[in-house]
Amino acid sequence: MSEDVRVATGPESAGVEPLSERAQQLLTALVSSYIRDGQPVGSRTLTRESGLNVSSATVRNVMADLEEYGFVSSPHTSAGRIPTDKGYRFFVDALLKIRPAAVDEGVSSQLERRLANTVEGQHGLIASASQLLSSFTQLAGVVTVPRQSHAAITQIDFMGLSDNRVLAILVVNGREVQNRILQLGRRFSAEELRRAATFLNEQFAGRELSSARAQLVNQLHETRTHMNQLMQDAINMATQMFAPTESGGQAGVVIAGETNLMGLAELSNVTTLKRLFDAFNEKRDILHLLDQCLRADRVQIFIGHESGYRILDDLSIVTAPYTVDNEVVGVLGVIGPTRMAYERVIPIVDLTARLLGSALNSGR
Repeated sequence: MSEDVRVATGPESAGVEPLSERAQQLLTALVSSYIRDGQPVGSRTLTRESGLNVSSATVRNVMADLEEYGFVSSPHTSAGRIPTDKGYRFFVDALLKIRPAAVDEGVSSQLERRLANTVEGQHGLIASASQLLSSFTQLAGVVTVPRQSHAAITQIDFMGLSDNRVLAILVVNGREVQNRILQLGRRFSAEELRRAATFLNEQFAGRELSSARAQLVNQLHETRTHMNQLMQDAINMATQMFAPTESGGQAGVVIAGETNLMGLAELSNVTTLKRLFDAFNEKRDILHLLDQCLRADRVQIFIGHESGYRILDDLSIVTAPYTVDNEVVGVLGVIGPTRMAYERVIPIVDLTARLLGSALNSGR
């Protein structure tokens, strides 16, 4: 691997039998050929593409060994072989060579320029990064919305709307404004809303959002008779205001280019596509998988069944964390078939993570 791109090794790399140099060259040629053409690879093609001066019989013997190791398999419809998930994993971990200039200079400059020229703020940058990943890899791009480990409440305000609704305004870290519409059981006057906001600001201003939620839970368990009406109303509003989002309180994820996967032969089965698009729409499983990468400090790759989610068994996910103020706040990556051009995709994902972090830092 290039020293510029640090890639975490996969779980299946442990305990793998060492391969001879000849076997490594043939496996590299097989995986590269299959990624390029999508067709099972025969011994004659391997002899030609590996550059080895060996007979077809020798190639077939090595292929038989690789099949016994679980690195390749033989489809019923062909005498050629294709890589397995284990074969892809060994290829990525031990055989893949990523050149320092693996990302074309044109791609690099476009990524940097388009992210730098995004003017829609944080959410615009996240959407742009997802779209750029999709555009440059022709796969599905995914980016999690930055999460704030230090989200201190600056101010709380309420504004009355029609039909017993109230606009709750939460200022976090002195600059980020979050709005939420609350549906209440009765109409509140402007004075009641002002008093409720004053009470909550006295209680929670300067507190971390997470600890404010915890305090609310404790207060809700207190005997109601210990609270006056103002306290009860204010806490009921804050409970709705601080409630977790539909994603379970986790950061959201922006996905772009899902339709790029529709034209891939590996995903042409209608049932597979339907389940995959259901996963894209719900996002929960994908989000949980990306959450695992928040603790990483390098590119991570999930190949096929390694993701732990059956719907992703035919796919690979290449991810990289991005940082703000030297702290990991999110993850981005691409989703595509296991037969993806890892040599090109990995450095694009790594570079986009760095550029997104830089753009978010400069916009603070």
